[in-house]
Amino acid sequence: MLDLHHIFAMQKKALFFLLALCALGWGFTAYSTVFAGIAVGACFGTYNFWILVRRMDKFDRSISEGRKVVSLGSALRFGSGIAAVAIAITLPQYFHTISTIIGLMIPYVFLVVGVIVYLIRNN
Repeated sequence: MLDLHHIFAMQKKALFFLLALCALGWGFTAYSTVFAGIAVGACFGTYNFWILVRRMDKFDRSISEGRKVVSLGSALRFGSGIAAVAIAITLPQYFHTISTIIGLMIPYVFLVVGVIVYLIRNN
């Protein structure tokens, strides 16, 4: 199975492609707030996934060394999600709130799609 660092590297590539599409959508369509919201949400979502990867490494090290595990950083990820939505709510003329929430989930959709592609290729 793929390790988290490889998955995160693929996520970053997909994020850059998504941000390029959002920039095109923001610049050339009438739905600029929707594309800006998706971009902000996807950036915060990728940040959340990066926190998860970092905490999982720390978790693995703690388990292998026999130390007690404190947490997996759920509060920090939840807080950054709230920050993304707070930005969208505070600046509604620039960011669409619902698309920001959808953007927060995009890295996890990329994760599921990546796992499905991996399973199809290797089975």
